[in-house]
Amino acid sequence: MRVVLFTGKGGVGKTTLAAATAARLARSGRKALVVSTDPAHSLGDALDADLSGDPTELEGGLFAAHIDTRALLDSSWGQLQGHLRTVLAGAGVDELVADELTVLPGVEDLLALGEVRRLAETGLWEVVVVDCGPTAETLRLLGLPEAISGYLERLFPAHRRAVRGLLAGLAGGTKGGKADGPGWDATIDALDALAEQLAGLRAMLADHTRTSIRLVLTPERVVAAETRRTLTALALHGLAVDGLVANRVVPGPPVSLRGPAARWLRERHTEQQVVLAELAGLGDVPLRTAGHSAAEPTGVPALLEIAENLYGDSDPAAPGEQGPPLMRVRRTAGAGTSADSEFELVLRLPGAADGPLDLARVGDELAVAVGGVRRMVALPSVLRRCAVTAARLDGDDLCVVFVPDPAVWVR
Repeated sequence: MRVVLFTGKGGVGKTTLAAATAARLARSGRKALVVSTDPAHSLGDALDADLSGDPTELEGGLFAAHIDTRALLDSSWGQLQGHLRTVLAGAGVDELVADELTVLPGVEDLLALGEVRRLAETGLWEVVVVDCGPTAETLRLLGLPEAISGYLERLFPAHRRAVRGLLAGLAGGTKGGKADGPGWDATIDALDALAEQLAGLRAMLADHTRTSIRLVLTPERVVAAETRRTLTALALHGLAVDGLVANRVVPGPPVSLRGPAARWLRERHTEQQVVLAELAGLGDVPLRTAGHSAAEPTGVPALLEIAENLYGDSDPAAPGEQGPPLMRVRRTAGAGTSADSEFELVLRLPGAADGPLDLARVGDELAVAVGGVRRMVALPSVLRRCAVTAARLDGDDLCVVFVPDPAVWVR
């Protein structure tokens, strides 16, 4: 099973290319589902079909759906929200405040991503193509499982949930001196189910052989700059980008063509080629191009023409070549438990040199902020007993140097 997510700046054509990819896969004999998590829901317009939250077969092997986050919010989150109110009310939190605390920002996006995972694991489709929202929304969407996992673990740690009644006792949720068993068991079961779902989402996104992201752009400097920042942010989150897709590339006019239109076309073509040259090889991510079509591509036949232009004879679902791991630790001095050892934590961050970069050690984590995006990176066990001494950028690699902390190092 492959999951391919398409995202990009609003208006660059990501919905069209996601739909074209799914149509091409279906024509090649595979069952493909294209699903939209974009609140704008323009996937149905691209496919020239009426879509709902349930996958609809448009032609042999091609299925499509819009994820209805409102329905998911009413059905899935409402029950868990009630359990969270129980926990907070048991801890003495005012009922009105408890209602406000259980409204998690981004929960609709989280439910949409969970629905993508559910659909991907039904086994009916060989490839699931996801039309995500614009890049800013997608970054928030893909970072939610990790962020909310941390939030959940801090509020209701797994080791406390594992002891039935302990959570109730800590929150004061008792009747006659005894924990209210059935009610609290249901609450703990709901929290465990949420933790399991979050872990499953993180595993799906982190499996680079199964899930990858394709960034769609138009060859314009402003769009290309955002694409570079997005590539860096996705790498910081440990997510794999296996392709850049430059859409609406205009052809160069014949030399014999004259007049204002020819001059505009020639200048536009030259500008686009300069941007494409700058993007080629960015972060070792392959770049594909799709030509600008005269008519708006809607409906499966038009989308298949786009896919032919984009993929040629190649497999649209094939993952890109696996580059170096996004995070690794290497020893640069010493051996064994030697106190003169030195280690480097290497984070692969394509385009990090283009924006501000900040680092901070916070307990057993390293806070990394690049271009306005921040992530807490859990340190491997050996580095938790070390101190940070230096950091540098080596091409696309952020190298953070660690040496043993004498106070906690193994002697």
